[in-house]
Amino acid sequence: MTERSAWAESLVHLAEDLVAADRGNVEMVVECAATLDEADRAGDPRLIDVVLVGHHPEEKGLSVQLVELKRWSTVTRVERATAELVHVPGMGEKKHPALQLREYYAAFTSDRGPLYGLDFECDGFAYLHNATDASVLPLVGVDAPTGSYARVYTNDRRGQLISDLRSSFAADGADSAAEVLLRSMGLRNTPLLDAMIRSSGEDTVFTLRGRQKKVADQILEAAAKVLPDPRLPALVPDERRVVFLVTGGAGTGKSAIGLQLKAELEAEGRTVKYASGSRAFNGALQEHVGYGDREFKETFTYFSNFVTPPDPPLDVLICDEAHRLRDRSTNRFWKPEDWGTKPQVDELLDASRLTVFFLDEGQSVRPQEVGTAALVEDAAKRYGAVLLRSNLREQFRCGGSDAYVRWVRGALGVADAEPELWAPDGLMHVEVVDSPEELERITHSEAKAGASARMVAGYCWPWTKPLGKEKRLEPDVRIGDWHRPWNADSESFCESKTVPPSKIWSVHENGLGQIGCVYTAQGLEWDWCGVIMGEDMVRRGDNWVFRRGKERADKEAGVKRVAMPGSFDPKVRPKSVDDDEFARLVRHAYHVLMTRASRATVLYSTDEETRVYLKQLVGEVQIHGLRPTWENLPEQARQPHLPRPARGGRRRRKRQRKSAPPGEMRLF
Repeated sequence: MTERSAWAESLVHLAEDLVAADRGNVEMVVECAATLDEADRAGDPRLIDVVLVGHHPEEKGLSVQLVELKRWSTVTRVERATAELVHVPGMGEKKHPALQLREYYAAFTSDRGPLYGLDFECDGFAYLHNATDASVLPLVGVDAPTGSYARVYTNDRRGQLISDLRSSFAADGADSAAEVLLRSMGLRNTPLLDAMIRSSGEDTVFTLRGRQKKVADQILEAAAKVLPDPRLPALVPDERRVVFLVTGGAGTGKSAIGLQLKAELEAEGRTVKYASGSRAFNGALQEHVGYGDREFKETFTYFSNFVTPPDPPLDVLICDEAHRLRDRSTNRFWKPEDWGTKPQVDELLDASRLTVFFLDEGQSVRPQEVGTAALVEDAAKRYGAVLLRSNLREQFRCGGSDAYVRWVRGALGVADAEPELWAPDGLMHVEVVDSPEELERITHSEAKAGASARMVAGYCWPWTKPLGKEKRLEPDVRIGDWHRPWNADSESFCESKTVPPSKIWSVHENGLGQIGCVYTAQGLEWDWCGVIMGEDMVRRGDNWVFRRGKERADKEAGVKRVAMPGSFDPKVRPKSVDDDEFARLVRHAYHVLMTRASRATVLYSTDEETRVYLKQLVGEVQIHGLRPTWENLPEQARQPHLPRPARGGRRRRKRQRKSAPPGEMRLF
C-alpha cells in the first residue's frame, strides 16, 4: 500500500467514527494550512492532516478539532530521551504528534490566525487507529505532552473518541461553520466586482494578505520616495524613474493589488490611471462599478491611449493584464499617421514617473501580444529606471484551490505540465457532461438560483456581426441541433436592446443566453462556468492535436458556417502563426476559460475521444451531495451578486485610512 493510499484509509476510519458518533455532517478540511499568508509559513507550507469544523453543542460558536492521522502500530521510547521523541519501526525517530499539533494550534488561534476574532472552541488530537494503548505506551504515558491539543486516541480508545466527538460538535450546522472558517482562511474571497460595487469604489470587503500586502507596501513606499508630495510641493523629490514588475498566475490577486494601489494613491492626491489591454475587464469596471460616474470611468483606460504622453506625466500608471501588451499601438479606426511609432511599453513608461506592470505570461492568447517579463525588463533598462520584481503564488480564484489550477495545467499540458487525476478537495467542483444541453441546463439553473454563471467556448465557429436594424444575433455556435449565439460583437445593445454589448456581457444579467470567448472572459470570474471545448484542441492517444478550421458560405442564411472544424480565431488561425505558437495560444485560451469559476467548472467537448479523456482525468463524479448547487449551499456560502449601481453620479468622499489587523491591508 502506498503512503498516499494508506493515509486515505486513515481518513476513511475517521469519517466512519464521525458517522458512528452521529456527527456525519461535521466538515473535514483535508491537508490545509492555517493561512494563505506566506509570511506566516516560513519554509514549506505546514499542512495539517484534517481540520474538523462544526458548531459547538453548548457554546454555539465554532468548534474546531485539529487532527494528525498516524498509521503507526508500534512505538518505543528513544533511550535517554523524553516521551517527546519516539522510535517508529521502519521510520526511525519521530516527534510526539502533540508537538506538531501545538504548532498548528498556535497558528490557528494566534492573533494572525483564522480563528482570531471569532467565537470558537479549538482542540486537537492524534488518531492511531492501527495501534493499541500498550503498543504505543510512550505516547499515552504519564510523562507524555499534555494540553487541549495533545490527546491521543488508539483503537482501544475508539469509544472515547466517539463520545468526545459528540460532546465537541452539534448535530447540525457544520456546513455554515465551515464556510465561516474557509472565508477567514482566505479561501472564500468576495468576487472583485462585487467588492467594488459594495464599496462604491471607496471602502471594501477585500483583504490583501501575505505577499500581496508586501507588494502593495513596496510600491506605496517607492511612490512616497520618488513622487512630489502634493501637500508640500516645494520639496524636491527623488527624480529616479521606477518600474514595478509583478508576475503571477490567474487568481493570485494582481487586480486586487492594482485597485488597492489606485485607491491609496488617489487618496494621497496622486494622479493615477489604471490601464489594461482587456476591453472586457475595463468595461466591467467602468459599467458595473462606475455606472453614472464619469470621473470614475475616466480613471480606467487602455494601453493604446498613450501614443501621445500626458503633459504633465502621470504620477502612477498601473498596467493590468500586461501580457496583452502589443508591439505598437494601432487601431483600425485610427488614421495610420495616428498610430504609435515606438514600442507600446515605451509609451507607457513615457506616460508616468512610476509604472506598475501586472503580468501572467500563461495568459497570452494572441500572437501580437508581446507582454513578457523580458520585454518589461529590457524597457526599464533602456530608460535607466529602477526595476523591482515580485512574484505572486497564493491562489485566490477557483475557490482558492491550488489543486484545481494544477489539474487544469496538467490536463491541458500547459508549460509541459503532466496530467493527473482530479481529487475533489471541497474547494472546487469539476465535472464533464455529454451534451451542450446538459451544460446549459446546469449553468442556467445555477444562475436562476442566485449564482453568477456563464457559458464560454473555444473560438471554433465563425462569429457573425449583428444583423439588420434590430441587430439580431445569428446562432453561430452550432453543435448538432443545439444552436446559440456568441456574445454580441457590438458596442451597443442588440436584439431590440435586450442583449448587452460585448464589453459588459460578462456582468450584465442578460448575458447568460450567449456564449463568451477568451477575449470577453479574461480577467473575470463567476461562481459557475460552463466551458465548451471545440475541435481546435482534441485528444488523440497520449497527445493533444491542434486544428485550424475552414469556413464555407451559407448562401441561404447569408452567413458563414464551419466547413472544416478547428480554430476560427482570426488572430490565431492564419498560417503566418507557426504550428508551435498556434498550439501554445490555443492551450492558453482554454487555460483562461477553465480558470474563470470560483466554485464549479462544467466541461463539454464536441469531440467524443476528448470527452473520454477528460472523464478519465475527472474520475467518477458522485453528483448527489457533492455538486455545490447554489440552493444547497449554506446561507454563509451564498454571497448575493450585486446589481449594477443606479443611474446617476455619486459624490466621492475622501477616503479615511482605517487600521487593519496585523498582516492585512483593506482594499479601498
